[in-house]
Amino acid sequence: MIHKIAVLPGDGVGPEIIQEGVNVLKAVQEKYKGEINFEFEHALIGGCAYDEYKTPLPDSTIELAKKSDAVFLGAVGDWKYDTLPPQVRPEKALLGIRKALNLFANLRPAVVFDELIDSSTLKPEIIRGVDIMVVRELTGDVYFGEPRGIETVNGKKAGFNNMIYYENEIERIAHVAFKTAMKRNKKLCSVDKANVLDCSRLWREIITNISKEYPEVELTHMYVDNAAMQLIRNPKQFDVIVTGNIFGDILSDEASMLPGSLGMLPSASLSDTKLGMYEPIHGSAPDIKGQNIANPIATILSAAMMLKYSFSLDDAAKDIENAVKKVLQKGYRTKDIYTQGTELTTTSRIGNLIVNELLRN
Repeated sequence: MIHKIAVLPGDGVGPEIIQEGVNVLKAVQEKYKGEINFEFEHALIGGCAYDEYKTPLPDSTIELAKKSDAVFLGAVGDWKYDTLPPQVRPEKALLGIRKALNLFANLRPAVVFDELIDSSTLKPEIIRGVDIMVVRELTGDVYFGEPRGIETVNGKKAGFNNMIYYENEIERIAHVAFKTAMKRNKKLCSVDKANVLDCSRLWREIITNISKEYPEVELTHMYVDNAAMQLIRNPKQFDVIVTGNIFGDILSDEASMLPGSLGMLPSASLSDTKLGMYEPIHGSAPDIKGQNIANPIATILSAAMMLKYSFSLDDAAKDIENAVKKVLQKGYRTKDIYTQGTELTTTSRIGNLIVNELLRN
């Protein structure tokens, strides 16, 4: 069976890190010769697509993504596009492709490797053993709500966005979260702002109702401001967190600093089918573009998530995760996770080291 992967490197360090991810997938193919086969096809997205087509998300890119089994995305954006109109900014492509592919569930793990304890700014006793999965609803909420815009009201400019969730949107993300919790430690914390927002009150009501279908899962609720504090105060209390789009955007980035670097955190954006999009959670980092110093591990771990969630290749996914862990155990580090006593290395070298570990075992 051939698994078709749409490769969208994007901008900034995107092409560098995606190349390392593709190299790892090719190593998986070599290791499982005859059993696992990938077909890669590249397309443009973000600023580079705007340069070519005057749109950050060309129709050809959407068509390729739709006919593929998974999408492998680098990053989009560059400061040189900051003056463009909002509708053609590179970041618009992310919202557009999520909507086009109906990618409603974003899974962001935050796992603290023992080897990287010293890379975090938090005390070792706080973060050692942390393993959190943030399940973020991705296609509703304030990012997509209508009406929206900037208008003149009573002689003054006013900007407005509409935070809105429909019950079916909450129900489907709830099922993803509960099923995820069932595969882990059967603990789910739903994060909202139900003490203030009507939207959150509906969210809490529906999450509570859905919980009756998963009696083995312990459900708790937490206000988003408290959750932000608790993630730093006592992160080990969390197993799976489910929340809306804007809260999830903020909390998952906060959780990313528990392991010490955005460069370590992968993500999966899932649809109702096996089609998913896999990307590191960090941005395009145009300031280090082309310097061969970006951390590709988040991208490589995103490839592992692809094998797990879109292709049901759990053993191969575990092989990638183990190879990453072994390279870290041997002390190799990119600049973002470098500490005294470890060996500073480059984007391409750490990618090669992971490939070698993968093929060795």
